[in-house]
Amino acid sequence: MDAIKEFLKPEIIWFLVGLALLIMEFMLPGLIIAFFGIGACIVGIVCLVTDISLNVQLIIFIVASVLSLLCLRSWLKGIFIGHVKGRQDMTQDLKEFVGERAVVIEKISPKAGGKVELHGTNWSAEADGEISEGATVEVIGKENLTLKVKVL
Repeated sequence: MDAIKEFLKPEIIWFLVGLALLIMEFMLPGLIIAFFGIGACIVGIVCLVTDISLNVQLIIFIVASVLSLLCLRSWLKGIFIGHVKGRQDMTQDLKEFVGERAVVIEKISPKAGGKVELHGTNWSAEADGEISEGATVEVIGKENLTLKVKVL
């Protein structure tokens, strides 16, 4: 019975919770749960040094978890996932394909759309009229991942 009481000390419980949360981070994506594990370990250290109430322990846990999440997540995400050197500016009007020629690989109809090949990549395409497979078309616009095309 005394052995069980040894494991019921708050500092041991917080360390075990922290360890379980850190291990769960390896199984779940997102790099978020680890910060709650860090918060639990911080509470375990504080409980080891001083005797505090459960309410204070919970407040320290929440504050430490949220602060570590806000301060360290982007930095650690860059380390574990890698830094991206170039990102596309999504505020820029993307008209890079306008005027280019593509080949229809799946018949395009006005209501159903179709597929074209442009620069070795297949794209969804829309047109005002029906365009048969194998025809060469010109890109006249782009809406999200769908190219607007017309027959040449």
